[in-house]
Formats: sequence, C-alpha cells, structure tokens
Amino acid sequence: MSIQSIAKKNVAEKKALAISILLLALVIPAAASSQARIVRLSDVQGTVQIERAPGDGFDKAFMNLPVIEGTRIKTGKDGRAEIEFEDGSALRLAPGSEINFAGLSLGDEGQKLNTVNLVSGTVYADVHLKSAYEKKTGDRFQLNFVDESLTVQQSAHFRAELAGSARATVAVFKGTVTATGPSGPFDLAAKRSATINFAKDAAKNQDVTTAADSAKNDAAQKDTFKIAKNYETEPTDAWDHQQAEYHDRYATTTSSASLASPYAYGMSDLNYYGNFMLVPGYGSVWQPYFIGSNWSPFMDGAWSFYPGMGYMWVSGYPWGWMPYNYGNWAFASGFGWVWQPGNWNSWNAYPTVVNAPAKTLIPTAPTVGHQTVMVGRGLAFEPANGTPDRLTISPGSAGFGVPRGSVSHLDRVAKTIDRTARPVSVSTVQPVPTFAPASGFGGSGPMGERSATPATSAHPVAAAGARPR
Repeated sequence: MSIQSIAKKNVAEKKALAISILLLALVIPAAASSQARIVRLSDVQGTVQIERAPGDGFDKAFMNLPVIEGTRIKTGKDGRAEIEFEDGSALRLAPGSEINFAGLSLGDEGQKLNTVNLVSGTVYADVHLKSAYEKKTGDRFQLNFVDESLTVQQSAHFRAELAGSARATVAVFKGTVTATGPSGPFDLAAKRSATINFAKDAAKNQDVTTAADSAKNDAAQKDTFKIAKNYETEPTDAWDHQQAEYHDRYATTTSSASLASPYAYGMSDLNYYGNFMLVPGYGSVWQPYFIGSNWSPFMDGAWSFYPGMGYMWVSGYPWGWMPYNYGNWAFASGFGWVWQPGNWNSWNAYPTVVNAPAKTLIPTAPTVGHQTVMVGRGLAFEPANGTPDRLTISPGSAGFGVPRGSVSHLDRVAKTIDRTARPVSVSTVQPVPTFAPASGFGGSGPMGERSATPATSAHPVAAAGARPR
C-alpha cells in the first residue's frame, strides 16, 4: 500500500471516529431527557399557587400550566386544584393543602413512576394505572407523608388527610392501596379507612436506661394504625366525585375513539368543548365550539418560564392542553382552524402550525426575562365570587371563560350560536360547596414573587374551573 493510500485511510478513519463521537454526544442527552415527564395542572379554582422548580418561588397558578418533577402546588382556604397525568389519573387538592412532586420519571422499561409528597391538608387520588397484568411492567403511584407512604400499582380511588404531624386518615373509595411505614406494610381495600397515629418525636429522642425502657421506647417510635370497615364522609368528597364523574363521562366518545392517542390527559375537555370530524386533505381533526372566521388558536394564552427548560406556551382555553403540546394546528379552507392529532413521541413547548393564512400571528417566545407574559386575554382564572347563575357565551370565544361541565349540553348551545351568530345566555350548574379547613393560606393579597407582564390587553373573564354537570 502506498503512502498516499495509507494517509487517505487514516483520514477516513478519523472522520468516521469524529462522526461516531458526534452521534454519541447527540444520543446521550436525548436518552437522558427521555426520562423526564410533564403533566398538566388541569383545574384551578380560587387561591392556588405554584412553584415551578425548587427555589423558584411561588407564583399564581393557572389552568394548563405544565407540572414537572420538583413542582410544588398549594391551595388557599378558598382554593382547589387538579393535576392530570398522562393516563388520565388525577390528583385533587382540597382547600388548605400542599404537595410537591418528588418524582415524575420513566422506568427502564417505560413504566411511569409517580412520587408525590403530601405536605399538608387533604388530597384525592383517582388513579388509572396499567397493571403488570396489562403490560410487562406496571406503572406506580406513590404518595408520601411524614414516615408513611401509600402505593398504588393498579386502579384505585382514595383520600388522604394529614392532620399536622400527629395523625393521618386514609379512606379508599375503590381499589386497593398498600401502606408502608415504620410499623410495616398493610393493605387497605375499598370501603375501608385507616387512622395512622405518628410516633412522637420526644420518644425518638428519649434516653434509654433499662431494658423495659428500651422496649417501651421502641414501641413509641413506631406509628400505629387502626383500620375501620367504613369511612367518614368529608365535605370535599362530593366535589371530588363530581370531578371524577366529569372525566368518566367525557373521557371517550364515538368521535374521539379513533384518535389512537397513547395519552388520556385533556381528552375529556376535548370532548366537552369541541368535536372531532373528518376534513379532506387533513384527516381526522378536532375543532372547538364557538369559533368564528376571525378566530385564531393563538389569540389568548401566556408564556410561562421554567428554570432549565425556558419558556413554554400555555393556552388560556380550558381545553388547551393536547392541541398545543402534540400534533399541529392547521388552517383548512372552508373549515377554519383545526387541530391535527399526532406526533405523540414529541412534546411541544410551543404550538406547531401548518398552512397558516398570511398575517397570522404565531406565538414567539420572549428572548429575555423570567416573568409570565400574557397574550390577548391571557390565562383564565377563578373569580372570588364563584360561578354566576347565568353565563353569556359569545361567538368567537372558543369556550374561553366557560368552566368545564358548567353548561349542560354545550354542543346544543354551540349549534344555536352557529345558526344565529349571536351571544347566548345559559343557566349554569353550580358547584358542590366545600368548607375550608383551618389550615392553609388565603386572602386577596399578592400571589407570588413574580408579576404578569401583558404583551397585549389582558382582562378577566367570567369564570374558570371544573363544574361537572
């Protein structure tokens, strides 16, 4: 082999090695990031705050904000919130409660691993996990509080209430929950409850002088529990069950059955606020009710900053989760704006657009700053006086400010507005009342450390939140 041939071979080998290193550098971050998950703050009522990442500081919470690992959420004395997971599972916070998401990850075989810490108050978990019998490895939901933890590996619906550092009460509505702690594991079946008394800190620090004292101290260091064959009803139970009924009723319809989505979060809102249809050239698409020729899906929302991830687009519409994080928005002649489902393997931090008309304003993320930047009417919120007895729905509103489930037969109202092109006043379904516990924060003062900076005019709407019919 000539010297020139050897030199060419060495150059080719160096190029191949450089390409391999480059590809490896691209693959490693992608593999690492695939373990991260993003879930949805699906409902906000009253006073609710969110800390997007540890040390970021609490800010006012809005519906459709992404929730990532490390996020903290707390409700005031008049506040309630719901977090929806990819499989349609929901975690609901009663007034005066706080949680933090210690873990939102994927296991080695793709199972979803959810770990939530209950800091204070009462939470409801409506879990729809796929069990180990349905696939090779099962998903897991774990709720931690003090020294105890509740683990669910199949579908279950339960309530956990934390009374300071002294006691917790768990009530199981359906399914089975496994509790583990210093006293050992035990299973809690449906229609049963457990009262857990936590070990006293004084006993843990007590000096041991005799064998009898040692045995007594060991017993004092263990949490004790008492299982009952039934459970006491709480004022917020009715609210939780109505939220569950809303999701069960609208999670699947005939028109959305062919969506073929691996995700369920946001599906009930799509079925309530709009309709799936076939459009030539675009396939099966979804479109919200109450839109006009001048409506654009990017008129109302906000840019929300997440440390380490940058700005994300948040829709102000109550249905605005899936259509902005998956698939494409497309403008179809004769139909207007429609959402094309798809691209399920890619979560979009901002909406993607196909065939947009000229002069369409596509959201562009801010290049500087960390503040929440409102666009149009911004993000819907729950007013202090709750849902009015009657609600006026206008053409072109696309459901903005219409609390979910608050209007019976919303599809019929949509047909009336399409026919008349005029606003319609409708009666609303009033929410189930709840009574605030003594703990928690409240009032009408500042909600957080950051302010909302409007990019265009932002103004409040009539109402927002979950109101099943």
